[in-house]
Amino acid sequence: MLHPLSVLLVSMQLAATIAPATQTSSPSGALTVAQAVAEATEHNIGLLAERFNLTIDEARIATARRRPNPVLSVEGDHLDWLGTHDDRVNNAGPQEYSVRTDFVIENGSKRARRIDVAEDAHSAGQFQLENSIRQLTLDVQNACADVILAKETLALAHTTLDAFSHVVLLNERRVKDGDLAEVELLRTQLAQLQFETAVRQSEVKLKSARARLQVLLGRTSAAPFVDITDSPAPRPVVTKEAALERALQRRPDLLQARADQVRSQADIRLQIAQGVVDYSVGAEYRRQQGAAGRGNSVGIFFSSNLPLFNRNQGEIARARAESHQAEMKLRSLELTIRNEVETAYSQFEAARGTLDRLEQVMLARAQDVRQITQFSYERGEASLIEFLDAERAYNDTMQTYNEARADYARSLFALGAASGEAVTP
Repeated sequence: MLHPLSVLLVSMQLAATIAPATQTSSPSGALTVAQAVAEATEHNIGLLAERFNLTIDEARIATARRRPNPVLSVEGDHLDWLGTHDDRVNNAGPQEYSVRTDFVIENGSKRARRIDVAEDAHSAGQFQLENSIRQLTLDVQNACADVILAKETLALAHTTLDAFSHVVLLNERRVKDGDLAEVELLRTQLAQLQFETAVRQSEVKLKSARARLQVLLGRTSAAPFVDITDSPAPRPVVTKEAALERALQRRPDLLQARADQVRSQADIRLQIAQGVVDYSVGAEYRRQQGAAGRGNSVGIFFSSNLPLFNRNQGEIARARAESHQAEMKLRSLELTIRNEVETAYSQFEAARGTLDRLEQVMLARAQDVRQITQFSYERGEASLIEFLDAERAYNDTMQTYNEARADYARSLFALGAASGEAVTP
């Protein structure tokens, strides 16, 4: 009988934090599920690209902190470049030169409001990254379950093929001794060919499952295929109420929606501040040089636009509409999360019930029937049809058991993802 699929590698993902990136492989070169998740978190190409969003948000915060630059103006007026030659007769000039500096004084706390919006967007981006990690974790966990299931399916196919190879050798001797009709040998050889085909198909499925996991881990196609280890452990006790409470407190996509709502409120305040007029103050030094003599002067300036038409009404209305939209999205997401937890828990209970029944009733019976029928067939007390039926019933039961353990693993993974427990803030 094959080693059972680890349920610890499933249950630990529900409560354990992601393993450090330094622990990415076991001595044998195989990975546990936790190590595979850690490697994917560090090297998955899509996740690496998404991490740059935080750097972009930090740059926007730096931009929001900047104050308006002063404006420097240098002026030359009434210049005698056309040969007029200023004098007392033509009364042209005098030539003037000036240097002026203007400063923009932002009113309405615009800078503080810009910083609030940028920092709130950065917080939402952090939760978005965590949600991507949550989704990637689920994908890697399911891919690991697929690899383990494919390995067990291949091992089962090899076990069945070995059993039939033994029967074929036995029947060849019996045909030589005249104890068995040759047509019976041909039937067993045909069954052997069918099981050889099953082995090849299982090998292809295992290769495909490993290739999919390779992509999630960020490994190149030239890298050797990754293997996943399996170790049996007790099954966890999970309650729907606890999972739902964790989801409403820790789901990063829900935290992101809440952060977006906060950002939208900050954006309203920013747009209101943008409607407040700014002031410009300036100072000027002017030098005049003409036929009558020379002179120096200083000037001061104040300017402001008149908010007669545009008081940023459109952007204020847009920000308020987006705030209402964010609130509606938050409510919708809360309902969606409740439904996801309910569905995940129902699938978990169904998978656990199926697995318990198979382990308690079906496995032992199928194995006993197979062993008894094979022993009877080798002694000539059972027909080939009876032996084939028993072998196929055993294979179907074992495959169902393997798939039930994989479904149980996936249901726990899905429950962990729905509750947000697999993500470490």
